[in-house]
Formats: sequence, C-alpha cells, structure tokens
Amino acid sequence: MRHIVLSAASLVLCGSAFAAASPPGHPAIDLAAARTIALHVVPGKIVKEELEKERGGSGLRYSFDIRAEGVVHEIGVDARDGKVLENSIDDGKD
Repeated sequence: MRHIVLSAASLVLCGSAFAAASPPGHPAIDLAAARTIALHVVPGKIVKEELEKERGGSGLRYSFDIRAEGVVHEIGVDARDGKVLENSIDDGKD
C-alpha cells in the first residue's frame, strides 16, 4: 500500500514540476487533458472549444461548450493547473 501512495505522490509532484516549468502564457496541460477534465464534470458532446486569455486562475484557460441532455454547459479549465474555473449553463445571451 505504501508503494501505491508513494507512486501517486510522485505523479503529483512531477505534474506540478511540469506545470511550473511551462513558460508563462503557455498551457501546461494539453487540449486532450483539458477535454477529459471538462467531460468528467459534464459528460456530453463538446460543441465548441477554445484556448483563451481570461481573468481568473492563471489567466489562460480552455473553454468548452458541452451539450448534455439538450442543455449547453460552459466549462472552463485552467490551462496551467487543470482546475475547473467555470461550470455554468450557457443561455446564449453573450
């Protein structure tokens, strides 16, 4: 059991080092990883995706519009650390 815990801790530390080594203004996680995170939050079909600079988090985020059960959800994933920054219903009133 201790081996599993140490392995998991090593993965977390490696991921943190990778994120820290990424140049400012560049994503530390790739689009595929961000998609996985967003679809974990709202399982459905991605109908729009983009990388954008926006306030909050690191200032660089992946934005996904995901259609699930007839409703479009907007999910924002920080491109530096993978944290979910937004989870809202897109009412189309932009």
